[in-house]
Amino acid sequence: MSIKQERIAGRIRQILSQLLLREVSDPRLQGLTVTEVDIDIELTFARVYVNALGEEDRQQEILQALGHAKGFLRREVGKRLQLRTTPDLAFVWDGRFDRAEHIEQLIASLDIPPETTPEKTNDDTLDA
Repeated sequence: MSIKQERIAGRIRQILSQLLLREVSDPRLQGLTVTEVDIDIELTFARVYVNALGEEDRQQEILQALGHAKGFLRREVGKRLQLRTTPDLAFVWDGRFDRAEHIEQLIASLDIPPETTPEKTNDDTLDA
């Protein structure tokens, strides 16, 4: 991503986080975190990654609620960004945390015996 894309994506992430925290009254969106925003080079499409830690079972419900709130969120982002065109928002569930937890569980379940070190011999002194 270019510097401009990164700057705008970061600003969209910040705006959406504030909106979800303070202005969206839908109880299905409580505790939702915007983890990342990717925006295309034309600044017309933004993919917004979200996660609600500990509530992975509500993934479909949360994405559906975001679909209902999409118009409001896009309008508010447009007001605050003041770009020529407001990017279209697509919400995607961010499963990185679930995968990371699964990998940690796999590593913890491995049965790796402790490494044995070879015994040192006293061949350090040479007979002359």
